[in-house]
Amino acid sequence: MKHGTLLAAIDLGSNSFRLEIGRYDHGQIQRVAYLKETVRQGNGLDDDRNLTEEAMQRGWDCLARFAERLAGFKKSQVRAVATQTLREAKNREAFLMKGCEILGFPIEVIAGPEEARLIYQGVAHMLPSDNERRLVIDIGGRSTELVLGQGLDARETASFRVGSVAWSMTYFPTGEFTEQAFYRAEIAAQAVLEEAISAYPRDQWQKAYGASGTVGAVADILALSGFPEGEISLEGLDWLVKCLVRAGQASKVQLEGLKDDRRAVIGGGVSVLRALMTLLQITKLHVAQGALRHGVLFEMVEREDHNTDTRDLSIQRLAVRFSVDTTQGQRVGRVAVHLLQFMYPKLSSDEATHMERRCRKLSWAAQLHEVGVAISHSDYHKHGAYILDNADLLGFSMPELHRLGLLVLGQRGKLKKLEAELEETEFAKLLMALRLSLILCHARKDPEHQILKLHCDDHKQRITLTASDAWVNDYPQSTHLLKQESASWQKTPWAFEFVTNK
Repeated sequence: MKHGTLLAAIDLGSNSFRLEIGRYDHGQIQRVAYLKETVRQGNGLDDDRNLTEEAMQRGWDCLARFAERLAGFKKSQVRAVATQTLREAKNREAFLMKGCEILGFPIEVIAGPEEARLIYQGVAHMLPSDNERRLVIDIGGRSTELVLGQGLDARETASFRVGSVAWSMTYFPTGEFTEQAFYRAEIAAQAVLEEAISAYPRDQWQKAYGASGTVGAVADILALSGFPEGEISLEGLDWLVKCLVRAGQASKVQLEGLKDDRRAVIGGGVSVLRALMTLLQITKLHVAQGALRHGVLFEMVEREDHNTDTRDLSIQRLAVRFSVDTTQGQRVGRVAVHLLQFMYPKLSSDEATHMERRCRKLSWAAQLHEVGVAISHSDYHKHGAYILDNADLLGFSMPELHRLGLLVLGQRGKLKKLEAELEETEFAKLLMALRLSLILCHARKDPEHQILKLHCDDHKQRITLTASDAWVNDYPQSTHLLKQESASWQKTPWAFEFVTNK
């Protein structure tokens, strides 16, 4: 990445939307601008887990203001991620479709463990480089993320459905603060977080850090009230709860450092924080400077160097976990990429970058095309798609995993199940390259695919694969399967034709 490149990260949280703009400078990212708006989408979910029209409109209005600030940015310079509220919302696609249009950039919904990993990256990159074992916590609006890590390596990640907005709505719905309400809220939070005790025991970390909203808000209040700056203790939390109970009502709390945008959710946030510190035996929580948005920025830089892309490691780990034949997966991937490159013959420099990304997606799908075999040889493509749709693969957004799953699902059988997806040219080409590669590699040996000629006519949406008579004589089974494949594409927007010449 060139020094001086501007990058932007957008965090669509349950309580606030944040925009961080930074300039890449010799391995570091220097802040250029930071915008934060309290949108409170987390309290806009109705009983059916649908976002209300008002909550969606608040989000869209904020994204419109962010879009104005991002005018002139290229897509490669911006990444927007959404967290727990949009993970939960049944009607999230309605929000995302219009939100992406307003923002002008894609919005990715990321899984909880991936959110935790990115939070850790943001925290770790802004701490001194040493070998200490760290526990990092982040209490958001509707979820809480926990990470055990060392250096830049996040070793254990988890996300729990407990947060400041959700707990405030449930246990402090009218803003009334009582000892009984805090007790009930803390006990309920401990019940959700209890399984974290075994995964994050006290002997596994040397220092605990807290990131983002709730931790930062509590630390500010405590520091201005005479407690040590930059840290939170159980003693300080006990004092804060007494102050809130004494005030009796959120609107009557008079504490220096308590901002208006945090007032409505302070009760829920403090309850979750106390529960977490008690369960995990955290006597002192240090306030971290990094957060999710910083992790997103550093991830954008690191993805420029493919050797450090977390997604590659995640694919490898999943393949090992399900005992996938990696040699066959790599073989299928090489042939598929070779075929795909014929489908995009003339590329500009910008298009070449997109092509590289397509090839990587195709290679991932090829490496995992047999992941479902570990469950059953019958319909393994369906099992594979299910695994990818439900796996927590670090580095991937939920839409990315779903798209990979669709490629795995479409690798064999009728194509009617992907009727809508095949309307998209890129997906159709990726899937055809994968299916043709699987035919050519059916014997689990390297095929002589280099002598085959592939021609793509985008205007007619037709792909033609040409083989010599000699190749046909040498590979009768592949020839038979390729002719059958022509029939598979007959009722789709694309046509495939296998021909021979002398």
